[in-house]
Amino acid sequence: MRTVAVVGASLAGLSAARSLRKQGYDGRLVVIGDELHRPYDRPPLSKEFLAGTLGEADLSLETDDEDLRAEWLLGARAAGLDRTERAVRLADGREVRADGIVIATGAVARTLPGSEGLAGVHTLRTLDDARALRDELAGGGRLVVIGGGFIGAEVASTAYALGLDVTVVEAAPTPLAGPLGARMGDVVSALHVDHGVRLLCGVGVKGLSGERRVDAVLLEDGRSIPGDIVVVGVGARPCVEWLEGSGVELDNGVKCGADGRTSLAGVVAVGDCANWYDPRAGAHRRVEHWTGARERPDAAIATLLAGGAVEPGVPRPPYFWSDQYGVKIQFAGHAAAADSVTIEAGAADDRDVLAVYRRAGVPVAVLGMNQPRLFTRWRKQLAATSS
Repeated sequence: MRTVAVVGASLAGLSAARSLRKQGYDGRLVVIGDELHRPYDRPPLSKEFLAGTLGEADLSLETDDEDLRAEWLLGARAAGLDRTERAVRLADGREVRADGIVIATGAVARTLPGSEGLAGVHTLRTLDDARALRDELAGGGRLVVIGGGFIGAEVASTAYALGLDVTVVEAAPTPLAGPLGARMGDVVSALHVDHGVRLLCGVGVKGLSGERRVDAVLLEDGRSIPGDIVVVGVGARPCVEWLEGSGVELDNGVKCGADGRTSLAGVVAVGDCANWYDPRAGAHRRVEHWTGARERPDAAIATLLAGGAVEPGVPRPPYFWSDQYGVKIQFAGHAAAADSVTIEAGAADDRDVLAVYRRAGVPVAVLGMNQPRLFTRWRKQLAATSS
């Protein structure tokens, strides 16, 4: 291959570029990113950066002496993929022709219909999002977080520490029931109540009120929750619209094999936009976690450089972590695969717990709250069992 284009300049794209050089590729490397920023770390955006304890320079994912010998096209949005010409078309009219293509365009935060143009309403996905929200939180006031997932919970925790009055609204009966299961989702989400943050579950949002600036969140049960600032944390959708009609199969993102290969030869996908096949589950899964964006590009690049002539390995069980109200939360595996959950150490009421999820007696997932050492041992055992 003389030219490889990496479309996406966040962690997954940077990891793919690094992997290309690490695996011996010495040709032309073009990295395309729709943001103007160099690659930066996203997890701190809802925590340390939002709290003002971490600066922008600390978010950089590149080392001072790193040289990938890459051409960086930043502020350039991908608008299409021409499979005949092997070219990535950019929104500004330029084209990048490449023998190999890595799709790493990530995901974008979902918004609340009708909130466009209303001041005080935020999503949190990018550095620019975090800058804007941080400036608003610094003024204090009443914050309403729509969505009790991890982003919403982390924002609520950070805002609480900054002294804001915080309410979290979650449409599901139990926050985090999807990734953690209902039982442990209830344990983790109780951190809000422990710290005096209002948690309203089982009720949807009808809309927002306010003329130029939001002043309340309107619930479907008729209640109105006053708010000076609203954060919408209702998930993300993969950025794959630009691939429509390209021949790349799309299904909840870019549909991939267990090694990241797509339906087009010479094209692989990684990161939040990639719906990889999981041999353990016998199904495709799109994993929106930092660890997957860091680790999986190695396998995808090996596949790309070998032209698909390598046997895919079994990806490690997905892993993610969160910090809320001073509690370190770690999770690995798939809760949905479990038929039982047992507390192996600590006590749920103390938010100091190690829980193991099993199916037919075999561990399939593990959750730790302030149990980093024990969690690490269980995570290794889980990976060994799953391989």
